[in-house]
Amino acid sequence: MKDLWVPLSGAISQQRKIDVLANNIANANTPGFKKDHITFKEHLTALEKGYQDIDLPNKEWAPEDFYRSYDAENSLVKVAGNFTDFKQGNLMPTNNPFDLAIKGKGFFEVLTPNGIRYTKKGIFSPDQKGQITTNSGNMLLSKIQEENPQAPKPQDRVITLPKGKAVITPEGEVHVDKKLITKISLVEFNDIHALRKEGDSLFINKDIKNIKKTQGQSSILQGFLEQSNVNPIGEISELLKAYRHFESLQRAIKTYDNIGGRAVNDIARF
Repeated sequence: MKDLWVPLSGAISQQRKIDVLANNIANANTPGFKKDHITFKEHLTALEKGYQDIDLPNKEWAPEDFYRSYDAENSLVKVAGNFTDFKQGNLMPTNNPFDLAIKGKGFFEVLTPNGIRYTKKGIFSPDQKGQITTNSGNMLLSKIQEENPQAPKPQDRVITLPKGKAVITPEGEVHVDKKLITKISLVEFNDIHALRKEGDSLFINKDIKNIKKTQGQSSILQGFLEQSNVNPIGEISELLKAYRHFESLQRAIKTYDNIGGRAVNDIARF
């Protein structure tokens, strides 16, 4: 039955939406997490072709003339795309000197086993070598000095601090016992939606030209963490609506299946 594809495609799309909403809810308490949205597109072949393309036979109609689909089986609901909401989360004080929050559109630049990545998750701590790392072991990088004609390797920009009291200014300058040690790299992008999630609150930027060359307006707050921008109540409400919609589509699929089974049984009687 060709019409079965319409509710089936809708059910598949709603399942995708449920997965996205469930992931948002699961990360409602993850610092720096940015929630995702999913959008749908209804593909209606008849509307794309236009009414003038419908071929009605100018003759005495035969039974098969009533079964022309006009590509109706290609009418479906599909996922048009998903995007990340980069709205600022709440900034909560922690009084931990190595908890850092970014106020603005900037990202921390960190070195991972897969290369440079960007994150809003500002949970850092010094390891045994004094290197500032995330709770996953990714290393925080310093800003490239403008007077340096050659860009250093990422490994050479890993921030290593001596023992002492660390103070970090809103501009990202790191002072230990009132001595300037380095400056944290804060990166902003021309098109923030070009970033792609990679897990563990990390983002990858595939085009180096997307990085802003001019100084951004972002600033660092020491002793704060940016919370997830997920509203749990709103996401749960959307999840319940999506689940009800999914159940309705399941009932429609079951109805089509019953109709098909009944038709087979009726034909067998003849």
